[in-house]
Amino acid sequence: MIAGNRLTDVSHAIEEGTHAAERLHGRPYGIVDGYGGHAIGREMHMDPFLPNEGKPGKGPQLVVGSVLAIEPMLTLGTYETVVLEDEWTVVTTDGSRAAHWEHTVAVTEDGPRILTLRPE
Repeated sequence: MIAGNRLTDVSHAIEEGTHAAERLHGRPYGIVDGYGGHAIGREMHMDPFLPNEGKPGKGPQLVVGSVLAIEPMLTLGTYETVVLEDEWTVVTTDGSRAAHWEHTVAVTEDGPRILTLRPE
């Protein structure tokens, strides 16, 4: 989330962070397929879509004022999911546990600023 970087630089950082956690914990993590983050502006969910993995250097350039919801979604098993009959609940196809969390981050002249940090 630095001015001049590209959208998929963030995607790649999420993927690399996942691989670092795998090495640290000595186990694989699945990155949930098809879900990810998004831009935030005058609406809550805006384009571009932010994948949670990918090759760096692609997509729109980040500029001062860009704001993205970064939403890693990891599993302890498969990356494949299915949406249940309620058309809202998403589960992994192998029943493994999954976690999803989000931070909203802005590109500023002084570097990235996490807008969703809780006060200590």
